[in-house]
Amino acid sequence: MMDISYDARIWTTRVYTGTTTTTYFVRWKVADSPFQEGFKTKALAESFRSQLVTAARQGEAFALADGLPVSLRRTENTASWFDFACSYADMKWPDSAGKSRMGVAETLATVTPALLKSTAGQPDQDKIRKALYGWVFNTRARESGPPPADLARTVQWLESNTLPVGALNEPDVLRAAMAAIGRKLDGKPAAASTTQRKRAVFYNALEYAVERRLLPRNPLAVVKVKNRKTADEVDRRVVVNIEQARRLLDAVARQGRSGPRLVAFFGLMYYAALRPGEAAHLSTSALHLPADQWGELFLPGSAPATGAAWSDNGKRRDERGLKHRAREAVRVVPCPPPLADLLRSHLAEFGTTRDGRLFGAMRDREGDLSDSVYGRVWASARTAALTLEEAASPLARRPYDLRHAAVSTWLNAGVPPTQVAEWAGHSVAVLLRVYAKCISGQEDAARHRVSLALGLP
Repeated sequence: MMDISYDARIWTTRVYTGTTTTTYFVRWKVADSPFQEGFKTKALAESFRSQLVTAARQGEAFALADGLPVSLRRTENTASWFDFACSYADMKWPDSAGKSRMGVAETLATVTPALLKSTAGQPDQDKIRKALYGWVFNTRARESGPPPADLARTVQWLESNTLPVGALNEPDVLRAAMAAIGRKLDGKPAAASTTQRKRAVFYNALEYAVERRLLPRNPLAVVKVKNRKTADEVDRRVVVNIEQARRLLDAVARQGRSGPRLVAFFGLMYYAALRPGEAAHLSTSALHLPADQWGELFLPGSAPATGAAWSDNGKRRDERGLKHRAREAVRVVPCPPPLADLLRSHLAEFGTTRDGRLFGAMRDREGDLSDSVYGRVWASARTAALTLEEAASPLARRPYDLRHAAVSTWLNAGVPPTQVAEWAGHSVAVLLRVYAKCISGQEDAARHRVSLALGLP
């Protein structure tokens, strides 16, 4: 039974003025326990305070757990987590990229099994996972009709067996959800970056619950959960030098029927620091390749692989604007002569798709390039090109590591960070944080300057 008290005192609103924002704190006391809630505007704060004052004047009971009037808590508890999570996924869907939609669904599918009010008749975990990720939190799938026959019972059970949203006010319930975020499906700890990404989505979902007045405050702002540190910096061991890069590209050209068609694709990552989605989206209209000199690439967007279920166009790749830029933005990247030669050779031998793209599906030229296809080619080329010691190391383990090599090469060549950031599509702050350890020669120069300062020979 909930612990309550009729002894409630509501104090005046306290205003805190920070360097960038002003926060309005509503303060009150229930029995001997003080509470406060911060709001971004005075109007929101006064609205909330008036609810507390009205409840106190009417002699309403207040909960000792969170200081809220019982009537307000009852309103919060009317919405189930299942219904709310579906509404959150639907709210995010229209303006999100395919990868973001997948991230929302992944997080909600991770949290929901930790927010069940009963295990009676519970389907097995594989079916719950399949139902949540593949149908419940995929807005397009859910709006297109009833769930697949093999998932219908699981969906029906989930609809009836999730806790109310208001239960997340209880620390034990919230901690159970956070524990699920921190684990993989096999129960082992998830990577710190994965946990951080899912926590951000979950936090945003709870902010939406506050916006809809299903929660009085975001409980994640109150319950302290230890954050694991993430390694933002690029591991310098993955970065290839020019000799290793040439070996790898030569080996790609020898990988069966697919390899020769992908040499220029990997070359774009190494010589121009393109992301895989940017290279897959590249068309002839983006190329300026004068003979025997530097050219330019005019990147209008990207097409990251998301799968047809999550993209706007129903295709494997979701065409989007450039990362962290306006939809109409174009990024200009220099094209050195070796890359220009690769691109001209590719066009001469393989041509383009009907819509002008340089890289299409291996079998159906008009389809989208598959991540699994170029991933297999890269793995085979890496084994063929590298020594046993190099192959056993992290060196160029992923095609994306070619982009890291390109950015590192530019920085080590002395190109100003502002220019490198522009070419790579980064902010300067992110560039220096991520690639700081890949800039060679800095440590020796720093030691020399310290020696001079100390008067050492």
